[in-house]
Amino acid sequence: MQISASSTLTVYHDGQFWVGLAEHVEGGRCGAARIVFGAEPSDEEILRFVVSKWAKLSFFGHDPAEASKPARNPKRRAREAAKALKQPAMSTKAQRALAAQREAMKRESAQARSRRRADEAEARFEQRKLKRKRKQRGH
Repeated sequence: MQISASSTLTVYHDGQFWVGLAEHVEGGRCGAARIVFGAEPSDEEILRFVVSKWAKLSFFGHDPAEASKPARNPKRRAREAAKALKQPAMSTKAQRALAAQREAMKRESAQARSRRRADEAEARFEQRKLKRKRKQRGH
C-alpha cells in the first residue's frame, strides 16, 4: 500500500496582513491551515516557520472536542447580554478613518477661524490707530 503526501504553502496579502495558506494532502484526505504573518515575511522567516512549526499545524482538525458545559442561569445570561449591549460596538476600520478625517477637518477649521479672528482684530486695531491719528490732526 502506497500513501502519498504533498504539502504546499502559499503566502499572500489579504489587504491588511500577510497570510500563509498551508495545504496538505495525505492518503486522499485534504486539509488546510491558515497562518497570519503580519508584516511581509522574508524568505528566511518562511523557511524558519516551515522548519520549526510545520509539524505542529493541525490540518485535519485533530483538536479534541470540548466537553459541553452545563447551562448557565438564565438571569445571569440576561444580565451579561444587557452589559454587552451597553458597551460600545467595535468600529470598523472605515469608521475609524472617517472619524480621524472629521477630527482633522475640525482642527483645520478651528485654526482657520482663529487666524481669521486674529486678522480681524488686527484690522480693527489699525482702524482705531488711523482714527486716533486723524482726530489728533483735527480733521
